[in-house]
Amino acid sequence: MFSSPRGTPGSGRRQGPRTGGRKSLSGASLLFSPRRSSHTAGRGTPTRVQNYASVDSVHFDVQTFGSSLPVKVMEALTVAEADDQISVKVEESGWAWMVCGERLIIWKICQTPVAKLSVCKELQLAPSEYAYSADLISISSSAPLESASVQSVYVLAVSPEGLARFWPSLAHEGTYTETPIDLGGLCNYVTAVRGGSFVVSSYRGQLLRVSPDGSGKLLQRALQQGQGMLSGIGRRVSSLFGIRGPPADTTVHSVLWVKDSGCLYTLSTCGLSKWEVGDSVEVQMLSWNACPSLADSIADAIWGSESNYAEMKEGVNVSYLDMQLSHAGLVVLAAAWHPADTPCLAYFCLVTLPDTAGPASSELSVEVTKYNPPFQSEEELHKTRLVLPLATSPATYLYNEELVFACTTGTGGSGLPEEKLAFSSPGDRIRGGGVCANLPVFFSQNNGLVAVVARESASILPENMEESLCTSVAGPGPEGTPLETPPKMDTVAQEDKTKLLKQAFLQFCRHDLIGAQNMTDELFPTEGEAGAGELDAVVTQIDLDLVDDYPASDPRWAESVPDESAGFTLTSLILLHQLEDKMKAHHCFMDFLLQTGLLDRLSSASVRSSPMATRLLLCEHAEKLSAAVVLKNHHAKQPELVNAAILTALKKSGNDVPVSLTPADVFFREVSQISSIFECLLDEEEKCLKENPVSSVKWAEVVLNVNTIVKDMLQAAVQYRETKASLYRAAENAAPEPEYIPWTASGGVGGVRTVIARQHEVILQMVYSHADSGLRSALNEQLVALLDLMLGSYVAQLTSLRRPGQQDRYDALEMEYTQRRSELLTPLLELGQYQWVAALAEKFCDFDILVQMCEQTDNQSRLQHYMTKFANQNFADFLFRWYMEKGKRGKLLSQPIAQHQQLASFLQAHQHLSWLHHIHIQEFQSAHGTLYSQANTEARYFSKKKTLLALSKLTVLASDMPEPLQHKQLDNIVEQERFLLHQETLPKQLLEEKQQNPDTMPLLSAHNLINLYICEDNRGANEYDFKKALDLLEYIDEEDAVDIEALKREIFSKALKKDWKENWSASDGTDDPLEAAKDSIFVKILQKLIQEGLPLQSYLPDVKDLLQVEELDCLKSKPSFEFLLRANYEHYLQSQI
Repeated sequence: MFSSPRGTPGSGRRQGPRTGGRKSLSGASLLFSPRRSSHTAGRGTPTRVQNYASVDSVHFDVQTFGSSLPVKVMEALTVAEADDQISVKVEESGWAWMVCGERLIIWKICQTPVAKLSVCKELQLAPSEYAYSADLISISSSAPLESASVQSVYVLAVSPEGLARFWPSLAHEGTYTETPIDLGGLCNYVTAVRGGSFVVSSYRGQLLRVSPDGSGKLLQRALQQGQGMLSGIGRRVSSLFGIRGPPADTTVHSVLWVKDSGCLYTLSTCGLSKWEVGDSVEVQMLSWNACPSLADSIADAIWGSESNYAEMKEGVNVSYLDMQLSHAGLVVLAAAWHPADTPCLAYFCLVTLPDTAGPASSELSVEVTKYNPPFQSEEELHKTRLVLPLATSPATYLYNEELVFACTTGTGGSGLPEEKLAFSSPGDRIRGGGVCANLPVFFSQNNGLVAVVARESASILPENMEESLCTSVAGPGPEGTPLETPPKMDTVAQEDKTKLLKQAFLQFCRHDLIGAQNMTDELFPTEGEAGAGELDAVVTQIDLDLVDDYPASDPRWAESVPDESAGFTLTSLILLHQLEDKMKAHHCFMDFLLQTGLLDRLSSASVRSSPMATRLLLCEHAEKLSAAVVLKNHHAKQPELVNAAILTALKKSGNDVPVSLTPADVFFREVSQISSIFECLLDEEEKCLKENPVSSVKWAEVVLNVNTIVKDMLQAAVQYRETKASLYRAAENAAPEPEYIPWTASGGVGGVRTVIARQHEVILQMVYSHADSGLRSALNEQLVALLDLMLGSYVAQLTSLRRPGQQDRYDALEMEYTQRRSELLTPLLELGQYQWVAALAEKFCDFDILVQMCEQTDNQSRLQHYMTKFANQNFADFLFRWYMEKGKRGKLLSQPIAQHQQLASFLQAHQHLSWLHHIHIQEFQSAHGTLYSQANTEARYFSKKKTLLALSKLTVLASDMPEPLQHKQLDNIVEQERFLLHQETLPKQLLEEKQQNPDTMPLLSAHNLINLYICEDNRGANEYDFKKALDLLEYIDEEDAVDIEALKREIFSKALKKDWKENWSASDGTDDPLEAAKDSIFVKILQKLIQEGLPLQSYLPDVKDLLQVEELDCLKSKPSFEFLLRANYEHYLQSQI
């Protein structure tokens, strides 16, 4: 497992070392390099002991596993030389094998102290210029290996160069076949899979499936590859690890076979691949370029709280070492280091990612272990492997030649206390390991197979938190020290459920899950859901007690400390450890709630005068812990600023500082109030800005420092919330939860939103105008990060309201969000900070800001980009509406061809413009339809209707509609134009009299036009005006409810009255009525009707009815009037007979 390449081919007997040069492949230096001596210490023959006393451990026992080692194994270890490469592999099936030089010893582990019928066989490996490792051997059987006989077990061993040696039966050591395997490089893994076959992989990523036929001959073929492999990583290749063209720089780190699911996994520099393997075929289910996401998540978890993280991130190196499968997904062991760190440490991490295709980075869980040795070389890192005994448990073990490190994946379930178990006896080394009987089993050079077993009494809580919790449950013991064991039920008041639940939590932490479950069931029986509010209150109080815990074991809380100004190396270290312990305790408590079923029963609790889901309040406590760690790091870098803010915060809260403690001790103890620092930092900032001249360095630095501290704290909180979301997930089918207002979105005095808004004002109104270009650039970047956090908090709050019954509240909050977003981004837009404005406006979909920015910069290509990018959010419709509201109709109608369909869809609701678009794209018939429809519905403005009809006529003539339809449409338009002509030709004098402008006058009905033509204000009215009045009668519809006959009488009576005044009164007593009336308007009307061939009887009312019109009352007493009227009536009516 931890071998280096060797240059001495061996045989079944010992040989002296050969002389001469040996091959070395630098490209494969992590696995294969020239033989060297790993250590020169004397070797001891393994002895069997029940407890491995030479390994010191607080929480674990290292115990002998199984019976004594077979004699052949003992003998091989005894005679092995110092430079022989030894590696061992332990199988879950109970089989193990050891490679020592070119000797392969395979045996069945007997889990009883005495092995009466043990199986042990020695096989001779093929000669090789490079050292074998146990990974190059695998065994299989037609029967389950756990119960397989030695005759049914067959073995495949492949040399590093690719020479396969196959034993069809382990019972016959001397019977084997040899077959060259064409890997195109050095072999690094041999894995038994289904169908009695094996998968052989090369260091450079070639994968072959090797199957023996009936005669023992090996058949080989490339592993079948799926379609679309490596998509998204920028390589045009057909496969990830296949025989055909893998990337030249691929490095395979791990090959994992999961028998239960029949899946094969590979981890390489190109990412993750997964196959479902059948007896004869395999199907690739997954190929995901995981490395960038893994590297980013690891870097965030380790260095994310650093103030210069953006610059540091580029220098982070990550190596992928091993992989196992747990119930939560694939667990990848990785190590990260940064060359610029002093000292440069290698941080070992466990990354859990869902066993699905291409999960998002937000689904990754990164657990940074406490194993962080000094970085030596990448080769040294690859000597560390991963063992995960139970897929359902997060308990994990890392091991290399020198130590075993117990830790946890961090994904639910009871974890282990992290501890390093050093195998430091003279001559001892760990030569390999694995899982057997659900235990982590390792092969010790001196003691053979040993298992690492957690002690029953070991608590998973940090020691300080354990003592503090015990004290809170039962108080101090006789000597004033915390109790060593949890108190019994009868020592605590039964009614105090908070203490009782703390006691159950302590039992859980000490691995008494059954006792903890019984106690929680007794405290909060499922039948008593009516008391769910009490459960929420108790759980919230306990978690609050944990995060605000007093450090009972810290002597500074009992003794004085030097003046804080003298330096705080020890203080800072202790405070950081206290915060880390509180986070571990919180995670233990969350695990306790999950394992006992209490988590899914939580409802809501009150915080900041509003209800909040209790699970999210618990998450808030952890977020504040993350923020507190960041603040403590900044405390070390900016002690003057942070100390001043801390003193202000303590003064505002009324907290006194004991003589033995520093203000930082007191402040960081109460983590739940960590956000109070924000307002105090701004107070110190404004004080510094007033006290220092603008030209001073301190004047600018204080703003940058405050921005950095606030930003880093909030980002750490949000990052925790996002990466640990699965830990605080809502139960399935849970009742609707209250609106979620995270503490990072709190308003009011001292609230985060208030603080950010205040800082926004300070930067832009007090600082920006005095800053040089360099300072402005830094301020812009910081301000945008703060605004990103503020706007993101609105999004989280809005998301919580997307459920039935909350629409009114959602709409109100969305309006507030839209207004605040505009208020925050508009000043940056006015300052011309387009890059930053675009980043925020794009992320938070502020389309108004985006359009304004593009208009100011005349960047039409960016607008088109946004139309594509935000197509699902209807950006195009927003843009079109914006153009309409701003009166930019020219831009609206000059969209590129790609947007014509969207524009047409938008203009369906804006027909007054859609016809222009249709004309632009030469769809004249559609334009005509729109114009004609608008003309028919236009009832307000005369000139508009006239224009619409004229344009409609033009589009008909320009269209390619069928000729009959074209004529019909033209006739309809002409008929309407004839009607409009009556209004268009109203006398100018009349319009002036009525104070009407021809361009703005309303559209008049036929009845209104008639009244205008015949009214007394139309002083110059002649026969044409009255004739138009008669013509307008045909435009009066039945639904207008107008008496046509009465209207005729009114028209003629008006004409007759005008005639009497102007002509007929002078003809009184004449005996020639026709001559007397020949120049009258009345007669001229009759003559025009006759000229046009219109029947007078259709227009002239009965003379008797006409004489009864009230208009003519004053003339009826004139005998000559009636005489003239009747005579002309008779004459003209007779003329048409």
